Amino acid sequence: MGTGSLTRARALRGLPELIGELGGDGPEMLARFRIPVSAVDGADPDALVPTRSVARVLETAAAELRCADLGLRLAERQGPEILGPLAVAVENSASLGDALDCASKYLYVHSPALTIAAVADPEGVAGVTGLEYGSTDPLPPHVADLGVGVMHRIVTLLAGGSYGLRSVHLPHPALAPEQRYRDFFGAEVRFGRPDAVLRVPADLLSRPLDGDETVRTIAIEYLETHFDRPGRRVTDRVRTAVDRSLGTGPVRIGSVARLLRVHPRTLQRHLAAEGTTFEEIVDEARRDVAERLITRTDLPFTQVAAMVGLAEQSALTRASRRWFGAPPRALRQGGVTATADPAG
Repeated sequence: MGTGSLTRARALRGLPELIGELGGDGPEMLARFRIPVSAVDGADPDALVPTRSVARVLETAAAELRCADLGLRLAERQGPEILGPLAVAVENSASLGDALDCASKYLYVHSPALTIAAVADPEGVAGVTGLEYGSTDPLPPHVADLGVGVMHRIVTLLAGGSYGLRSVHLPHPALAPEQRYRDFFGAEVRFGRPDAVLRVPADLLSRPLDGDETVRTIAIEYLETHFDRPGRRVTDRVRTAVDRSLGTGPVRIGSVARLLRVHPRTLQRHLAAEGTTFEEIVDEARRDVAERLITRTDLPFTQVAAMVGLAEQSALTRASRRWFGAPPRALRQGGVTATADPAG
């Protein structure tokens, strides 16, 4: 799992104490994999350890201590705080969907090997969406239990309690009695599935959160300036700036160039070298946000238009036909699939 990648050591927060309670030696176990206890307990909040070591210490501890539900036990001790500054941005999002998008976009700050995404319901049930927890490599069983368990706890916290979880898919056989999993998640758990997924009501993503937009903006600015993606393109940086600007006023290349501290003409040249234009990036950003708001929420189309930076609903209708080959109403009713080329 992520043999060359690094993960924030805070991902193992609580593990030394848990190992001790199970009769083992937490510091010794971590030392075997060259993971300093000080990095795990928060003394160095930015400490990084090999992602492979995180997986190996969990699997080794579970085997040696004969603790089949180690991942779930550790998940019970963790919450958003393990995400560090990303947690601030997530918790101050406008909705659960926005929180998911934020977590997905910036999860590389915690671990570039991990992914979170909203996906179609793997069981094909209408009104149900999947929240998928994934990795660039196969997930070891206890890592999957820990990751999906923490994701469930974070969603529960953001939703203010039970959020209507339909069932859970895990990509491995049951490690502990199935009742242990049902008690943890409060829902049926199905094992040996292709992916790790929480199956949730589709309208959960539109549920508003009592976040502070100013705090969220500051947190994202911190993530952008302190944790740049390796090899990140100018296109990606512009897209991030555009995403943050949609719905707040006209999205102009001058304002984005000032944010990125370059001249607009210089920015245009960089984008051209990467095979795109500022206008194409704005259009793609509008398309992605519009698709999510149209298909995952019940917001009035006039409000959707405003949130993607279009002047009126008729402009959204024209854009929707170009993007998806159908007007917003047909897209929301599920009569078409949003697969059209954004370039039209």
